[in-house]
Amino acid sequence: MYSEWKSVEIEEMNIQKDHVHIVVSIPPKVSVSEYMGVIKGKTAIKMFKSYPQLKKKPYWGNHFWAPGYFVSTVGLDEEMIRRYVKYQEEEEQKEEENSTDFRLF
Repeated sequence: MYSEWKSVEIEEMNIQKDHVHIVVSIPPKVSVSEYMGVIKGKTAIKMFKSYPQLKKKPYWGNHFWAPGYFVSTVGLDEEMIRRYVKYQEEEEQKEEENSTDFRLF
């Protein structure tokens, strides 16, 4: 796996239906943009091979992933960020249950 080869440690991960949160430890010799580019590219290829029907959906110009990503360095708030990633799905479900549906259609 690419992460192991580059000595990147995936410390927390939360996969949801429309996005992914991960906390990784990337060594200084690996650029964040290179790592994200390869990870997004490799996972997109694998998803399209495993689920060819995904090619029929017009994602972001026939790309599986949106073009951007968010990166932040972790310092004093490391534990808070880990908890956010770990429990994000539960929090979103609570918000959905408590929200009122205001659809116009």
